Amino acid sequence: MVCVKTPPTRSRRDHFCTSLEKEAWMYIMRNFSQLIGKSQELLELPLAELEAMIGADELNVKSEEIVWETVLKWIDFDPENRKPHIVELMKNIRLGLLETQFFLEKVKDHPYVARNEACRPVIIETLRFLYDLEMIAQKDGEVPTPEIARPRVPHDILFAIGGWSGGSPTSYIETYDTRADRWVRVEEVDPVGPRAYHGTAVVDFNIYVIGGFDGMDYFNSCRCFDAVRKTWHEVAPMNARRCYVSVAVLGTIIYAMGGYDGHHRQNTAEKYNYKKNQWTLIASMNVQRSDASATTLNDKIYITGGFNGQECMNSAEVYDPETNQWTMITAMRSRRSGVSCIAYHGCVYVLGGFNGISRMCSGEKYNPATNAWSHIPDMYNPRSNFAIEVIDDMIFAIGGFNGVTTIFHVECYDEKTNEWYEATDMNIYRSALSACVIMGLPNVYDYIHKHRERLMEEKRQKLLALESQRQHQGANIAVENANPLLANIHNDNDAEDQANNR
Repeated sequence: MVCVKTPPTRSRRDHFCTSLEKEAWMYIMRNFSQLIGKSQELLELPLAELEAMIGADELNVKSEEIVWETVLKWIDFDPENRKPHIVELMKNIRLGLLETQFFLEKVKDHPYVARNEACRPVIIETLRFLYDLEMIAQKDGEVPTPEIARPRVPHDILFAIGGWSGGSPTSYIETYDTRADRWVRVEEVDPVGPRAYHGTAVVDFNIYVIGGFDGMDYFNSCRCFDAVRKTWHEVAPMNARRCYVSVAVLGTIIYAMGGYDGHHRQNTAEKYNYKKNQWTLIASMNVQRSDASATTLNDKIYITGGFNGQECMNSAEVYDPETNQWTMITAMRSRRSGVSCIAYHGCVYVLGGFNGISRMCSGEKYNPATNAWSHIPDMYNPRSNFAIEVIDDMIFAIGGFNGVTTIFHVECYDEKTNEWYEATDMNIYRSALSACVIMGLPNVYDYIHKHRERLMEEKRQKLLALESQRQHQGANIAVENANPLLANIHNDNDAEDQANNR
C-alpha cells in the first residue's frame, strides 16, 4: 500500500527525493484515477502537494474531467477553508482539454467558480481558447498551444510495427501518443529487414516480432526490440515457419499458433519461454488456421476465425495451459479471415475480416460465461489484416486492407458509450501490420510527440489542407457539370480503370 502523503512538493521532488520517494510518486502518477476513489489521504493533502500532483505532466488521466472532480472532492472535504483555493487549483487543470459543454455546465457555472470573482480571468482565458478552437481554420499566422491545452504524458505506448505498404513489406515503426492523438515515427527499425503478416508480443519492455513474410521467405525467425535500449537482437526460431500467424501472451509466456509455411496451413502451436530462449510445441489446434487472431482472457487463449486453405472460417477455440488442451467454442456469427480479436471488459471482441466476398466493418463479442456471441456496433471502415490493441480502456483498430487499397485509418471503440470514434491516421498506409502496448516505459519521452506546443498549429494546417482539397474537388465537379461531354469522357475512363484493376 502506497501512502498518498509520501510525495514531496515539486521543488523538493526535484532536489531531495530519495529513490523510494520517486518510486512512490510515479506509482501515484500512474494510478491516480484509481487512488482518488479509494484514498481518504488524498482529501487530507495540503494545497501545495495537491497542486504538484494535478499540475504534473506525468499525471495519468484519460480526461481532465477526472482532475476537476478530484479538486471538487478535495474542497468538499473542508469547504469553508478550501473554497478560496479554487483559483490556484484550476490553474493546474488543462481546462482547454475539457469538452466545451462540460466546461460550460460543470466548471464555469459551478458555485465555487461562479461566486469567486478571482476565477474570472481563468474562465475568460478558457472560453477564448475554446472559441478560437472552433474558428482555428480562420486564424492568420501560427497558432500556439496554450498551457491550458498542453497534453499530459501517456504512461502506455502503442507500437505499430511492419506490415505491407505500397506493394511491398515495410519495416516502418510508429508509436501512438494517446494524449496528443499523434503518431510518432520510430527511427530504430529492425536492421535485418522488413516483415509483414507477423505477430508481436510484449514481455517487460521487450517487443518480440514473430514469424511473418518479406515477399519471398516465410519466417520461423523471431526478433526482439528492447524499447529502453533501442536495440534489436535475434532470439530462438520457432519450430515451424509461420506467416499469417496468431500470437498471444499469457503471463510471460508467448504463444504462436497456426499460420502458413509456404505450403500448408498449420494447426500446430508452440510457446516461447524468454528466460530459456526456447520454443516448445504444445497441443495442436482442432483445425488448421492461417489469418486467424488470438487473445488471452481469464488465463486461457482464444483463437478466432481464419482460413483453412479452402474457406474463410467462423469457428473458434480455447486453449487451457493447465490441461494443454484445445476446446471448440460456439462459432461466430460471421466467417472472418484476416480478422482481429482482443480481450476487453471480460469478453473476446472480434472485428472486421474477410468473409469470402467482402471486407467487413462488423464486429461481435464472445462471453465465456454464456458461451454465446452478440453483435457490437460496426466500425466506420471495412478492413481485414489490421492491427488491434486496447489502450486508454478503448479498443483501437489500426490500418488494414479495405478491399481496394491498404489504409492508414485508425478508430477506437469505447464500451461505456458503445460507440466508435475516429482517431488520427497513421503516417503511412499499411495492412498486415501488428501492434502491441508497453506500459510504464522509463524512457516514454522518446516515443511521444515532441512538439506539444505546436499541436494547435498542426491542427490548423490540417484543416486548411482539407478545406483546400474540398475546394479543389468542388471546382472539378463544377467543370464536369458545366460540360456533359467532358463528364461522359471521365466516366468512360473510370470504367476502364476499374476493369483493369480487377
